[in-house]
Amino acid sequence: MSSLRETYESLNLEPKPIRPHILAAATVVFGDDYYAGRRETINLSGFVQLNKWPMPGFEHRVDDKGHAELGLELISAPEVGIKGYSYELDDRIQVLSNPFLPNTGHVRQIVPGKNFPAEFYIRRFGILETSTLRLAHRNVIDIYGVVDGIPPYKKPLTGPYLGSPRGDGPFDVVQAPNVVRGTTLPEAWYPANDENEPVGITPTVFFAESAGPCMSMLVDPSMIMQVSLEGSVRIEKDGRTETIDLAGDYRKAAGTEILLFGPEKHDGAGVLAQMARVAVTGHSDLLGGRVMLRASWPRPSGGTLGEGTEDSLSRVRYPADLHIDGEFELVTPEANLYAANAVHVTGKLSDLEPTGAELGMVGADAALVGESGDVRARLTGLRLVMRDAHVGETAAVNI
Repeated sequence: MSSLRETYESLNLEPKPIRPHILAAATVVFGDDYYAGRRETINLSGFVQLNKWPMPGFEHRVDDKGHAELGLELISAPEVGIKGYSYELDDRIQVLSNPFLPNTGHVRQIVPGKNFPAEFYIRRFGILETSTLRLAHRNVIDIYGVVDGIPPYKKPLTGPYLGSPRGDGPFDVVQAPNVVRGTTLPEAWYPANDENEPVGITPTVFFAESAGPCMSMLVDPSMIMQVSLEGSVRIEKDGRTETIDLAGDYRKAAGTEILLFGPEKHDGAGVLAQMARVAVTGHSDLLGGRVMLRASWPRPSGGTLGEGTEDSLSRVRYPADLHIDGEFELVTPEANLYAANAVHVTGKLSDLEPTGAELGMVGADAALVGESGDVRARLTGLRLVMRDAHVGETAAVNI
């Protein structure tokens, strides 16, 4: 057996920040009573900046037991953070790093002398903003995960859990490799002053342990589309049919975010597509009021753009077919409903500016079930038209 002991110096990391795209989720309880508050799991995305060794001020060390470790920090900037749409608030929320407190951590060998798998750890101090609120928390949120590379990119179209749980929890969470999660939860968030200090003893929001316990994973898309949507969903319930008009504005972190992965990002031919976030709302008489169609957090909504043989995103010939197997959920006033199977939606993009493109459901419909699997309704049709869009290589929170 070789006696060569690895350290992170062998990776020849560049002395510059990493600014990757991030997919995340948080289970949020609204109100001042954690046990009686309104609970919602919110899909979030955006991008982060990680400063790390060998940048100045960050160390690389080997302890007396042979574990190599490098320092890193999650930094704050006006455009850096994650955002998503809350059904409960009917508002955009975004989570940022607190610029007045250190969000520091490390990558550390689990087995001495072997770089990977490694422990990823960040001491997280966050700021939560909506259009009317600015909140901070008192205690640190410890973020842990096991990673197999730097940057620890998750493979395209793979899920955050080892399995596909149904529901918004509470339930035990077993995250996949290269997925990190908050471990010191629940945590209360309070109104913040100008120095981002929590004020008073009455919280406004809690981050809960399940089903998205402050989870995140880094991905490496070639292009990111943030798109406003208009359309409709058709449901059947108790022998009655209803078409529900839907809409969502990407400026409120609603609509949809679609990630495109060129073949260099997934070691294969063709361009992969992922509908990372969906949030479109409308009113349903059959379901008792305001509803929201959203994308599942546990089960990725994946597909393709183009013919499947392209050797880069730039080789896609337009108009190009976009296919997505959508893993959809329907939030209603009484309960959250989960599509029992993927719903195939397809359309044509005239170019990378998707405005005007229409996605329609084809093939089999899907039962909408509760957490226990009981059928509550059926999703029998879906039409989504892309409106205003922002397309680029990053998805800043201030877009």
